[in-house]
Amino acid sequence: MRAYGCLIAFFLMTNCVGAGAQGYPERPIRFVVPFAAGGATDIVTRALGQKLAASLGQFVIIDNRGGAGGVIGTDIVAKAHPDGYTFLMASAANAANASLIKNLPHDFIRDLTPITLVVMSPYMLVTHPSVAKTVPELIALAKSKPRQINYASSGTGSSQHLTNVMFDLMAGIETVHIPYKGAGAVFADLVSGRIQMFFSAIPGVLPHVKAGKVNALAVSSATRSMGFPQIPTVAESGVPGFDMSGWYGALAPRGVPAPVVDRINKEAVKAISSPDMRELLIGMGLNPVGNTPKEYAEFIRKEFEKYSNLTKRAQLKID
Repeated sequence: MRAYGCLIAFFLMTNCVGAGAQGYPERPIRFVVPFAAGGATDIVTRALGQKLAASLGQFVIIDNRGGAGGVIGTDIVAKAHPDGYTFLMASAANAANASLIKNLPHDFIRDLTPITLVVMSPYMLVTHPSVAKTVPELIALAKSKPRQINYASSGTGSSQHLTNVMFDLMAGIETVHIPYKGAGAVFADLVSGRIQMFFSAIPGVLPHVKAGKVNALAVSSATRSMGFPQIPTVAESGVPGFDMSGWYGALAPRGVPAPVVDRINKEAVKAISSPDMRELLIGMGLNPVGNTPKEYAEFIRKEFEKYSNLTKRAQLKID
């Protein structure tokens, strides 16, 4: 019986290794995007998917599974068979959800295997032209008019919402949160002056900045945007240490064979560092990364810790 058991174990091991060796992939790969088509997560995933399809010689299917702030799509991948054919494009929303939502149907860190961090996505702090032209001006105004400055987000508990919560805490101000369901309504109200400020994803707000309809004060990341280096960071503008960015990164279900992780990581990093991919991402205001699974795992750990500390400090919770 022992010899039979050893034979089975050897068979399973060699099949797992084979999944990441010469024959892999033997059929199309699925990338689950836990948000609707057309958003930044979707655009980044499709760009990466095209590159992976070319290098792997298989179709890469983009499967949009939006709902519940990214929870539904994430859960699909967390519970998928770890055969190397299902992946997730995660985002900062996953770190926020873990801190805000009780009884999630999965444990992100336990149930998923990091592949690589694809991009950092700084937010651009913009205001109505009548409000402020610089971060110090905005902070001074907010201090003189507590709870009279309204800010938008893409929803309660979103990373944009939490970015403004962090801004309030670190700047020592009180602003009022106005959650929206879509960016179109946000920009309409921002341009008209119904709301005064917004930490926006860069691609969506750029046309309004270029048209002079809103003022671009700063970016939310620790370093300046590669695509718009002329715009200072919030940290440079009077809030030292401020660093709140969106991000997108690839993961697989727990238990996926190590050779598959290595192969997909290698091909993804090569794609992210290619000149045309970098040009596309930087032009969107995104900062390409492409790191190792170990580096990405450590990044995730720090992000979860950061959001956990923030939500506790701000006493935020979503039932």
